[in-house]
Amino acid sequence: MSDHVDYRPFARALPPGRARALPWMTVIAGSAITAWPVIATVPLMPPFGLLMLLSWRLLAPFALRRWAAAPLGLADDLFSGQPLGSAVLLWSACFIAIDLIEQRLAFRDFWQDWLIGGGAVTFCLLAGRFIAVPFDSSLNGALLLQIAASVLLLPATARVVAWIDRKRGHRA
Repeated sequence: MSDHVDYRPFARALPPGRARALPWMTVIAGSAITAWPVIATVPLMPPFGLLMLLSWRLLAPFALRRWAAAPLGLADDLFSGQPLGSAVLLWSACFIAIDLIEQRLAFRDFWQDWLIGGGAVTFCLLAGRFIAVPFDSSLNGALLLQIAASVLLLPATARVVAWIDRKRGHRA
């Protein structure tokens, strides 16, 4: 017996093309948010594109193909101003790491997803700092605050992705 109760059984789902494009659009929109001109003394804006990508990967693993991290990382590089190819490499490495973790774990819950996502965000932000910024700069305090803000926002982005996934008509 299923735990899912459909309160709107006759509601029309999105067409298949739009339903497949929606995860791509949300990740690109998340990457575009970081291009929004915000005046700040400390760069604390989390990488929303990466948070959306990881949330889609962890909550709806079949929504994005395995190779989707590369073109979405390229779009993020174009929006964020990072060196071209850095997000392509780092996001693809995160997808590979998540695949390896999924092979070992039979079941995952919210806390494990949060830990996996937090590790991936931390890895991407630290590696991106070493790729983009000279080693002698002192951005470590701001980077730690950005990592903390990003990890704390992971459940919120997961909630948004779960809501969007439910609205796009996907049935598990």
